[in-house]
Amino acid sequence: MAERNLNFDEIVERRGTDCLKYDFAKRRGKPADVLPLWVADMDFKTSSYVEDALIERAKHGIFGYSDTQEVYFNAVAGWMERHHHWKIKEDWLIKTPGVVFALAMAVKAFTKVGDSILVQQPVYYPFSEVIRDNDRVIVSNDLILGDDNRYHIDLADFEKQIVEHDVKLFLLCNPHNPSGRVFTKEELTAMGDICVKHGVTVVSDEIHNDFVFRGEHTVFASIKKEFEDICVVCTSPSKTFNLASMMISNIFVPNKELRQKFQHQVDAAGISQLGVLGLVATQTAYEKGDEWYESMLKYVWENIAYVKKYVKDNMPGVNVIDGEGTYLLWLDFRGTGIDADELDRRIIYDAKLWLDSGKIFGKTGTGFQRINVAAPRKTIEECMKRIEGILK
Repeated sequence: MAERNLNFDEIVERRGTDCLKYDFAKRRGKPADVLPLWVADMDFKTSSYVEDALIERAKHGIFGYSDTQEVYFNAVAGWMERHHHWKIKEDWLIKTPGVVFALAMAVKAFTKVGDSILVQQPVYYPFSEVIRDNDRVIVSNDLILGDDNRYHIDLADFEKQIVEHDVKLFLLCNPHNPSGRVFTKEELTAMGDICVKHGVTVVSDEIHNDFVFRGEHTVFASIKKEFEDICVVCTSPSKTFNLASMMISNIFVPNKELRQKFQHQVDAAGISQLGVLGLVATQTAYEKGDEWYESMLKYVWENIAYVKKYVKDNMPGVNVIDGEGTYLLWLDFRGTGIDADELDRRIIYDAKLWLDSGKIFGKTGTGFQRINVAAPRKTIEECMKRIEGILK
């Protein structure tokens, strides 16, 4: 059997499928006919091996309580070792219905009400939500946009924020969303050493770990035994294989004490077994999805190159931030002179586009927009033409 779903130019109609990306514009205050490139899922069919495995499992007709056996762990472990050079142990694994859920459980497990939690803004907005909604305090070590058009870490400020605010927990986003930075081993080591020094637990959200176009992704826990002992590593097939609605993530907690605290919060939230179709999809993707994954990755990289060239050639005052990973591009519109609120208005109501406004990623995101380029080229071309139109 060969992989069938390799035509990434195919426009798959998602409207009318209860799709969050396409079917909920009006309910979320947007015009009904916007073209959406906001939420981080892909407009590509997943691997045909996954598709076939789900159909076959559905034919069984019974969907009772299910859990995973050794073959599932072997599939996950095989992927992590092949692609990220990290050997995991089975007892480290806790399965959760999503990474954001895991972030919330970590906040509850490792901090108490009123504690300070460190993030690096502009950052994926649920980081702030799970801190704020659990009555903790957001502290930001803002990333610095350098002359090289890439974001960098202010390490002196990183330690200063930890000390001054008595930070207990650091939510690390790597690869970083929305900036696209893939932090180097040296950068991660410097941050990790500071966290060890001050007794800070690290939750490393590595959900975009399979989207690295330059450099290499380094699993935070793999760098040193000291880092392994203070961290939770969050992974999922949801971004890599477009399985977000399957509600499954693989969370690794090597330290037994941290693992027990984390598991206690998962149990307290009433989560035990996950959905069987998510388990089937994950195992199949990691066992048989390499050809689809490599082809998809090449297509996304070509989309990124297309957007960069189009913006450079046609949009004076707009700058695409130079990241190394993810399928999310971070566009800086500050050079256009358009006010951030007016920019949002033009994008939504004149261009009829639904993007993610930079403001939701923290104050340092004002004047930016995040665009998801994991879509057929024709969709990306249309998006670029619409943006160009509102700048003239």
